[in-house]
Amino acid sequence: MTWGLASGIIGLTQDGEPMAKKSDDKTEALRKRGCLNPDPERVRDELFNSLEFFDAQDLVQVKYEMLRKVRTENSTVSQAADGFGFSRPSFYEAQHQYEKEGLVGLLPRKRGPRGGHKLTSEIVDALMKAQVEDPSLTTEGLVELVRARFGKEVHRRSIERALARTKKNS
Repeated sequence: MTWGLASGIIGLTQDGEPMAKKSDDKTEALRKRGCLNPDPERVRDELFNSLEFFDAQDLVQVKYEMLRKVRTENSTVSQAADGFGFSRPSFYEAQHQYEKEGLVGLLPRKRGPRGGHKLTSEIVDALMKAQVEDPSLTTEGLVELVRARFGKEVHRRSIERALARTKKNS
């Protein structure tokens, strides 16, 4: 892939040929990276309707252009958010992340817990101690230990991963 000039617009080319604007490859790449806009039809800004370079399916580009519209074109937050298919709180979140991290901040984040929220360090320490005291203890035995001592239901694979991480970091 290289940069090339096509129709007066600089863009990516592959093997010397301009890449298709909204190719299946690009759509799939955006989907894999979590950057495919789930509601491209909500983007009503003029740029995305009149110029091929702007792709309403590219969530990062849409967010960036929304922020730029407020900063450089003196658009109101409400107007920009509405024109790009976002709410005002979503605008402010994107603005905060952009100011904090630049373009990387506009990339979607994984949802859900950011680690083993049930298996605290106290529980993992207790599991390791139990394994040292009784090397024949099975994973199912460790699951039962967590249930009995800490009152938590934890899947056996969660325990196996937590113990593997702890051993790897030791």
